[in-house]
Amino acid sequence: MKDMTKGSEAKLIFNFALPMFIGNIFQQLYNTVDSVIVGRALGKEALGAVGASNPIMFLLISLIIGVAMGSSILISQYFGARDMDKVKKTIDTAYIFLFIASIAVTIVGVIFSGPILRFMKTPDSIIHQAKSYLNVIFIGIIAMFGYNSISAILRGLGDSKTPLIFLIISTVINIVLDIVFVLVFNWGVAGAAWATVIAQTCSFIFGIHHLNKTHDVFKFNVRDMKFDNKIFKESIRIGLPSGVQQMLFSFGMIAMQTMVNKFGADTVAAFTAASRVDTFASMPIMNFGAAISTFVAQNIGAGKMERVKKGYGSTLVMSTVICLIITIAMQLWGTNLVRLFNKDPRVTVIGTEYLKIISIFYVVISAMFITNGVLRGAGDTIFPMINSILSLWLIRIPIAYTLSPRLGSKGIWWSMPIAWSFGLVLTYSYYRLGRWKKKIKYIQNKEDDNSSEIEFVSN
Repeated sequence: MKDMTKGSEAKLIFNFALPMFIGNIFQQLYNTVDSVIVGRALGKEALGAVGASNPIMFLLISLIIGVAMGSSILISQYFGARDMDKVKKTIDTAYIFLFIASIAVTIVGVIFSGPILRFMKTPDSIIHQAKSYLNVIFIGIIAMFGYNSISAILRGLGDSKTPLIFLIISTVINIVLDIVFVLVFNWGVAGAAWATVIAQTCSFIFGIHHLNKTHDVFKFNVRDMKFDNKIFKESIRIGLPSGVQQMLFSFGMIAMQTMVNKFGADTVAAFTAASRVDTFASMPIMNFGAAISTFVAQNIGAGKMERVKKGYGSTLVMSTVICLIITIAMQLWGTNLVRLFNKDPRVTVIGTEYLKIISIFYVVISAMFITNGVLRGAGDTIFPMINSILSLWLIRIPIAYTLSPRLGSKGIWWSMPIAWSFGLVLTYSYYRLGRWKKKIKYIQNKEDDNSSEIEFVSN
């Protein structure tokens, strides 16, 4: 467990973000290895099938992700306030909720994946493979939720290194099983999905073993778990706006994917390949955003608002430098990266166009994510939700809808950075107003002979 209320702000945030970054690289290797092997061995239609499945999968898990995020923020704040009893209750409540939610997502996903794919105008050449891939993923969704919940708990406690070890091992398992299931057993896209599910199950098992062995207070024990209604409501209050945001975002991604699907299998495959590269490139952005949330939550719990401001500035500087380096790399080697997934000339051209357009604006989305991370760490998740909804539904989708008939797929790609720029202006303006600070009040309890506590109350 890492105490982020003392020491150099920049060093703490960087050291906390780095293991998450490395861990996310390995985590994304799940999908990337699937895509590379599928795209190379099975062709561009199979690659497009995997890509077309992602918005649907994200839609069905997005609301739960938001609630889990609320639990992680509560864990950080209670840990910063040194209230270990509430930390344990929050962890138990999150476990129980995610278990029930995963069963519901599995049922809904298996039943409705086909109709949703047809609604999205998925090309006939890839729809059957996409449905096959989705059904396997949804069967194993409980393992994904389980591992991600343990990772969120450990990050809330300031530990971003331990999940990395589990993830490296399971990623190796995934790569081996991808080769066996797809290339040796010829199971097609379903084989890639089974490799992912089995690897995520291993991550979950490793996480449970670690908690039981090293954290007596937070031990995973089904018989001792208790659901706390008050803490669950607080998790909902903090996490629901993010969950709604993620859900509306996923609806938007379905709308965007539908527009992409209309351009045919080549564009779908190119979008899938380029999106995988983009995901890797944007990882530092996401990780700095997550790191600043934990940093802010712990320091707010400890009543150290000045450190919040310093941490925010340091994170912006670090992220900007990294984003500029990544942008140069995307401009120089974007074509080669797309070819890793599929060598079809048309797929390569379209995918390269995507990367060259959006990579110019990585600094913009980085600043937006980090600023939103500060707000979320303070428990103010309403404005980031509103900002994302406005950026997506009032800017990105209308611009993509307007430009794509004139510019083709380029019109869809340009809608993304335009929406990011709009979102950054809104979120930074809100940050400067300082209204997010009013979300937190501090009550200093009376000191006894041995200790004092700081308790937070959220409006």
